[in-house]
Amino acid sequence: MHGAPRFNIRRISVFFTLGLLFYVLVISGSYYEYQIGGTISNARPEKVWEYVADFNKMRLLNPTIINFKILADHGHAHDWRYTVEYTERLSHWPHWINTATAKYMVTKTKPGVTPIEYAIQSTHETCFFKGLYCLHTLSEFRFSGVKKDTYAHERIKYQCPPLLSSMCRRELEYQRQAVIHNLTHIFNKQST
Repeated sequence: MHGAPRFNIRRISVFFTLGLLFYVLVISGSYYEYQIGGTISNARPEKVWEYVADFNKMRLLNPTIINFKILADHGHAHDWRYTVEYTERLSHWPHWINTATAKYMVTKTKPGVTPIEYAIQSTHETCFFKGLYCLHTLSEFRFSGVKKDTYAHERIKYQCPPLLSSMCRRELEYQRQAVIHNLTHIFNKQST
């Protein structure tokens, strides 16, 4: 008679431990950081900033984005904010589609203030399994003039389960390198 309760306690302990390990290694999201930069030749920072800030152009820059819908939009030329919902396909798993909601804050310094800064800050909530599991990303994209060129620098803090960290990193690197490459290519074509 004493064997049954002890068996249940062991079974519960094993399930609890396995569940906790599954949560820590697969479900919980640790934060990681990534940075990328690139020089866009013969382009003014304001023009590059305006191009990147326009989410209509993002489909040309980021090949994983399938479609999008602007949910909210307000502000002025020096502080413009919008919310967008977009669907994207993972580059390494093309049949895996996720939906994200992003809030963008597009800013530039006011006239007469130096140094002139152009920035795009965004927060993204990327959801899988029809919204049951979501991860968060913070991005800060800055554009500055270097002689006749523009230096674009993006700093990203992203959430990913530890067990999938290499996959998340590969996906992020693919997307952000594509954005810098496509941005450089588009502006090099415009300057010729």
